[in-house]
Amino acid sequence: MDVRSSAPVPPPGCPAHSAGGRVPLYKPEFTADPQAYYAYLRHFGPTAPVDLAPGVEATLVTDYQTALRMLQDPVNFRKDSRRWRAQAEGRLPVGSPVVPTLTYRPNALFSDGAEHLRLRQAITDSLARVDMPRLARSTEQVSDFLIAHFGGRGSADLLGDYAKQVSLMVFNELFGCPADIGDRVMFGTSGMFEGVNAEQAVGVLFGACGELVALKRSRPGDDVTSWLLQHPANLTDEEMVYQLALLLASGSEPLRNLIGNTLHRVLTDEEYARKGGLIDEAIDHTLWENPPMANFMAHYPATDMEFAGQHFRAGDLLLVSIGAANTGPDLAMARKTNSRAHLAWSAGPHGCPAKDPARQIAVTAIENLLKQVPDVVLAVPEQSLSWRPGPFSRGLVALPTRFTPVEIAHRTSSAPAPAPAPGTNPVAAGTKEGGGRWSQFLNWLKA
Repeated sequence: MDVRSSAPVPPPGCPAHSAGGRVPLYKPEFTADPQAYYAYLRHFGPTAPVDLAPGVEATLVTDYQTALRMLQDPVNFRKDSRRWRAQAEGRLPVGSPVVPTLTYRPNALFSDGAEHLRLRQAITDSLARVDMPRLARSTEQVSDFLIAHFGGRGSADLLGDYAKQVSLMVFNELFGCPADIGDRVMFGTSGMFEGVNAEQAVGVLFGACGELVALKRSRPGDDVTSWLLQHPANLTDEEMVYQLALLLASGSEPLRNLIGNTLHRVLTDEEYARKGGLIDEAIDHTLWENPPMANFMAHYPATDMEFAGQHFRAGDLLLVSIGAANTGPDLAMARKTNSRAHLAWSAGPHGCPAKDPARQIAVTAIENLLKQVPDVVLAVPEQSLSWRPGPFSRGLVALPTRFTPVEIAHRTSSAPAPAPAPGTNPVAAGTKEGGGRWSQFLNWLKA
């Protein structure tokens, strides 16, 4: 990209004086106040030069209509990151924390054309078979189980104790994970995003997905994994593993943030307290103003081209800033007339195929929590809350709360097993007496 030589002066406190006028999205100042950055980035026009990490350059699309044009144009903008010119030319720093997220894998997210259509159709057809009332019941069961663990003490971190666990466990249920495989799926998926032993976590997740595929080939069930295997696309075992890992990882992380960010809004916005808790509205507002994936949807120009008043070379990295595009000053009327026209689920041929199940899980999880602990409030001042660093997702580090202690009387739950210590073999840890959290939930259901 040709960076303008007359870039606007960054606002006070904005560390945007990096080489070439690029704005870093990896520093604490961005995490603390992304909207101030988005306001500044709009001065560049519909696109802006950014650094995702030291030495990883990208162009951020900050304008809603410009983002739609790119998302809906698979001919000129491709998803296969093997086209990424900086990576192909060896210009990316070794060990960069953001590169693995953008590196090609043979799944629907990174494919184009006929291959994308084949993989995408298998996924959308399988997800279309999800029974939404059954999904709501499963989510409520998971919610009850988790509240049973922390309800009696009258306090909880609604990120670590609830939002994170709900998303992982309901996805385990959707995909038909038995106890031991489900424990490892939870370890692997959460580890990928926590940054601790991430390489080990990815290996555990892929290994668990491989075992799940083998199990469902021999003993199919009423679950997404089995439906994918039965689809006319005839996915190979390798293709199955990559699609499952994609769905489990890319589904649970945004869902965790959606639940957490919506709870944050409900607990900090007096408007929702006055209205009596309109959860659907709170979710819509969160998806507009504080979306779980803030900057993502990587695309690569297929050829050298002019776009949004700038020149791009084939293979340049462009990302959509959902956080900036959704909150553009010219969208006030659109948000009132179409409350779900935001870009949080993406758009075009790569739009999120799981948005309906994800929304159902979020609504049910939040509603059941507020029903069980109706007087829940923040346990710390709002200004002391911190957000997880990184350019892609938007989620709290923790959401400490307090409430009147409650008991979930219709189930008897054992005490939760401690998390594996750093360096512990997660496979072994998950098979010891008591098992992991998923094993405990399955035992709790049988009690």
